[in-house]
Amino acid sequence: MCRPVNNAESHSDSKTIAIIPARYHATRLPGKPLLEIAGRPMILHTVERALAAPSVSRAIVATDDRRIFDAVRRAGFEAAMTSSDHQSGSDRLAEVAAGLNDTDIIVNVQGDEPLISPETIERAVTQMMREQEAPVVTTSEPVADAAAVFNADVVKVVTDQAGRALLFSRSPIPYPRNAVHQHGSLERALQNDPQLLAKFRKHTGLYVYRRTFLLEYARWPQSTLEQIESLEQLRVLERGVTIRVVEAAAPSVGVDTPEDLEHVRAIIEKETKDLSNRDA
Repeated sequence: MCRPVNNAESHSDSKTIAIIPARYHATRLPGKPLLEIAGRPMILHTVERALAAPSVSRAIVATDDRRIFDAVRRAGFEAAMTSSDHQSGSDRLAEVAAGLNDTDIIVNVQGDEPLISPETIERAVTQMMREQEAPVVTTSEPVADAAAVFNADVVKVVTDQAGRALLFSRSPIPYPRNAVHQHGSLERALQNDPQLLAKFRKHTGLYVYRRTFLLEYARWPQSTLEQIESLEQLRVLERGVTIRVVEAAAPSVGVDTPEDLEHVRAIIEKETKDLSNRDA
């Protein structure tokens, strides 16, 4: 059973709530949400970024680990203990969302995104408030370099002219057949034609859901493409449901590897130092 803990001011009239799934166990970075960045656990940086979005009045960390739960509570933020049996972050999200009856919109912020832009969150929420068609909004950004095109951990997305997602994949999509034919391989095509990189878009793992849809979606069985690619959002597309994709306000930096962690530490420590110098 989900047990929300509210250590912050009550927001009984809240309509948009961020839920941040956070698991302790990770293959490459065990205990990732509690890894220290600028003297504080990473998960706290993520919570603060989510709360900095003007439309988000509450942020709840959803976890099955008492250590994460306690760290969030001690810092004065909200947490919810969830089942340890969930197969996906969306299932954990839905467990918490099921108890938020006064909420229309749920924002899913990844716990390993301590640099998530509040403006990116705001853009996605604003789009959802305008939406008549899509019960899901997500974000994308330009692919930074050719290596990311071939990196299976960087999910690529293709949209139609209206910004509706057509496909998500860990493979390079769209596949520039003519350029590959001309240059002999995709690698050489990207090297010889730098403008080709602009054809690729990186999917950033921020989602905004209509709460009613999220609860329905979490009950659906895994789909075929979802199982093949290990991408939950394909379950939505395979059911013929629209996902709207909006431009991120700033590049995302997820923490998946020790190298990512050091990179993010350097950025946040510099931001902290610069802020301290300005206030001095």
